[in-house]
Amino acid sequence: MLEFEELALKMRAIEGQLSELAEALGLDKMKEEIASLDEKAAMPNFWDDMENSQKILQRSSALKNKVSAYEALYTDFEDTVTLIDLANEEGDLDLLPECTEGVKRVENELENQTLSTLLSGEYDSNNAILTFHAGAGGTEAQDWAEMLFRMYNRWGERHNFKVKTLDYLDGEGAGLKSATILIEGVNAYGFLKCEAGVHRLVRVSPFDSSGRRHTSFASLEVMPEITDDIEVDIRPEDLKVDTYRSSGAGGQHVNKTESAIRITHIPTGIIVACQNERSQHQNKEVAMRMLKSKLLEIKEREHLDKIEDIKGEQKEIGWGSQIRSYVFRPYTLVKDHRTGFESGNINAVMDGDIDGFINAYLKAQSIGRLGNFE
Repeated sequence: MLEFEELALKMRAIEGQLSELAEALGLDKMKEEIASLDEKAAMPNFWDDMENSQKILQRSSALKNKVSAYEALYTDFEDTVTLIDLANEEGDLDLLPECTEGVKRVENELENQTLSTLLSGEYDSNNAILTFHAGAGGTEAQDWAEMLFRMYNRWGERHNFKVKTLDYLDGEGAGLKSATILIEGVNAYGFLKCEAGVHRLVRVSPFDSSGRRHTSFASLEVMPEITDDIEVDIRPEDLKVDTYRSSGAGGQHVNKTESAIRITHIPTGIIVACQNERSQHQNKEVAMRMLKSKLLEIKEREHLDKIEDIKGEQKEIGWGSQIRSYVFRPYTLVKDHRTGFESGNINAVMDGDIDGFINAYLKAQSIGRLGNFE
């Protein structure tokens, strides 16, 4: 039947793309490396060097996840092809929706895995640290910052990533002034690094009794979480460390003692904070990792030779610097100003469905179509 033959034609094209993906991933080399790492892990003295053992296990786990994802995709491809052939032979149109959904599912996963091959940056595979800042505008801007906070939490959950709140400063009346979260998962930073910048909201404010339309801004910083084996030279005398009582979510314990930590890197003016661990020591440890990540991220981005050349970001959170606009009234539209990608389903976007924007950016980046935003 014509409907099934069209689907079968799509699947033949996908088969060729699957072969190209396997080659791009270096699937055979990955399997060889996994076997080599498993041999090392089986050696009697494997745990003598705990730090090196952890690195080997982490590398092995990351490779196995990639191989497993590809094999699951290929199995889904084969099952869908079999279903289409069976439905075509029997002329069973009742199976057409299931076959169509199967093709769409394979296409989407193929695109996601193909895009992941573009994440070749040094820190792309790392966890991501996201910091939110409300722009000028009081309650309205702080509410918008909290909406973004929720959106990226939901994105992480959609991808089965672990999301952990590191710092949270409540807004005045509603929302948040600033917050920091850690998203743990393979390629978290690679996917989210394009989300850094100013996000603009246009809506009728629920805080305005006159029902007027408001424009609000919030900024997002995205950094890779730097592992302990990467050295960043930070002198103790360049740090100002403040302790304070935690104010955000975190249970009763964190609110009873001055366990929260705020670290200011004096030469650059960069400030990091952590309040959601149970002890002052743990909070300081996390805050220092955040500081190292931010210093290294700016150094890499600006191609600087020395940490001393770094200056904290001074960009205004407002007009002219936004990367994306979210419009709730008089129509619904989310548009990325760098790629032109847009979505009219604003509720889905605010619920974490932002892969379309991320994928569009990665595609544009791979072919150099990002213009002045690069």
